Amino acid sequence: MTTQTVSHAPAGSEAAASWLPMVVVVLTQIQASFAVNALTVSMAGITTDLDTPATSVGTAITAGTFAMAAFILLGAKLGARFGTRRVFQIAVVIHAAAMAAVALSLTPAMLFIAQAASGAVIALIAPALTVFIAANFQGEQRAKAIGFLAAAIPAAGVLALLIAGTFASTIGWRWSFALVAAIGMINLLLSFRLKAIPAQPHLVIDWVGALIAAVSIILLSFGFSGLNSWGVVLATDSAPFAILGVSPAPVLIVLGLIAGQLFFTWLRRGRDTGAPRIFDLRVLATGSERAVTMCMSAMLFVGTAANFLIPLYIQVVQGRSSFETSISVIPYTLSIFLSSTFIALLYKKFTPRLLARVGFVVVAAGLIILAFTIRNEWEQFFVIVGLITLGLGQGSIVALVFNTLLSAAPKELAGDVGAWRGLVHNVSGSVGIAVASVFAVGMLGTLIATSAAEHPELPPELISEVNIDDVNFVTNEQLLGVLGETSATDAQVAAAVEVNADARLRSLNISLLGLAGVALLAIVPAGRMPGRREDERELENEAPSAGVAAQ
Repeated sequence: MTTQTVSHAPAGSEAAASWLPMVVVVLTQIQASFAVNALTVSMAGITTDLDTPATSVGTAITAGTFAMAAFILLGAKLGARFGTRRVFQIAVVIHAAAMAAVALSLTPAMLFIAQAASGAVIALIAPALTVFIAANFQGEQRAKAIGFLAAAIPAAGVLALLIAGTFASTIGWRWSFALVAAIGMINLLLSFRLKAIPAQPHLVIDWVGALIAAVSIILLSFGFSGLNSWGVVLATDSAPFAILGVSPAPVLIVLGLIAGQLFFTWLRRGRDTGAPRIFDLRVLATGSERAVTMCMSAMLFVGTAANFLIPLYIQVVQGRSSFETSISVIPYTLSIFLSSTFIALLYKKFTPRLLARVGFVVVAAGLIILAFTIRNEWEQFFVIVGLITLGLGQGSIVALVFNTLLSAAPKELAGDVGAWRGLVHNVSGSVGIAVASVFAVGMLGTLIATSAAEHPELPPELISEVNIDDVNFVTNEQLLGVLGETSATDAQVAAAVEVNADARLRSLNISLLGLAGVALLAIVPAGRMPGRREDERELENEAPSAGVAAQ
């Protein structure tokens, strides 16, 4: 038997690794995120070119999102089974080919299939990015790498707004997706310089667990997405079917929750019997790690809902174009980018618990500032301050919770952590948009009904002609078009426009305050996050092996 003395440098003094893997990770995240954002920005050109309604483009986006969320847990295991780098390379090529197919689309069906395929392969890409970070970086460098990954998402959003917006109005929307395909080829070439992560050929994939997870996510996604159009309780005319008059949306949500409970029951059974599992519950082994997930869900819920309400305010309340909207939200997206990148500098000075609590307070402060200052003048100083404040808090928390979760899990579970992050991101985002939409529209209907009752110049006959039971956010021009087909006089039209303008602004004010309340409530689970600084956790991890003799 031989012995070796193992020396340990102080925490944080490890030699810096090459940043090449991070270049691949960031470029790949931009490739995936830019594709979705470009589809949204290019909606006008696509609908004209393919002679299809905007709803079909929205369906294509939804298909890609659902496909990614449904298969991301399976994607992590496929990467481990066949080798993360190899699976990543195959997925990047398929995604690039799917983007090329979008660029060459001649029919809405071709666009739909290509976007669904791209979403499915992102389920293979997303966990791989986390594995590359865990395998190549440690300590402070890994925290910075996670910040870069989190920052790549808003960066891709800004690039899509500028590049795809410019392409759509000049050389054509198809060139945006040709660019994404080219980025995919660059990522493929760079990936050969990454170190290969050994495959686990004897890994048995839990196909039953993967199926249950996919069913649960699909049911929840469709259920929450359909709340606004299909009805929260009673079915609307837009609902594909009804059960005794009840909307299918809540039914699908309940079934999805039941499937989710079945999924975790299946995982616990596999853990107890030693059977293969599609997701390792050690990622959520402690109350602290579950609190991190709750904070991640809360922030993604609030952030996605705010991303829905802010453009709604700019385009509907102010009546600005999509491109003007893109330019207006740049301070917000840039602040997310900067805070995601630089939050790592605070990890060795403050605990995750304190940073998360402060972060949620900052998010709530930004939303409160917006709620009390948004008017018709977007350039208002305090509105910009509110956007920047919201972005700083949002970016910091997203990077913090991901780093904390990855730091707590063993390195071999990096793929599970990445898959869990992607799953929580998509489900929480879908719920955030759905709930914000239902709440804002419901509040709008209540405010319009109350205001109409207080205006005697708006008779019940006119209100019935407008169909107040089917209100939604519309611009003044759209409302004037509707009123032009009724018996309204000029005085009644002016009163109706005033009522609508006041109601939609107050509805957005109240919705933003509601989101601020959710952010403040998230301080409770934030209090259960780890109470040790990054350097303290590193020293504790090293302590058991200090000065060891190895055989």
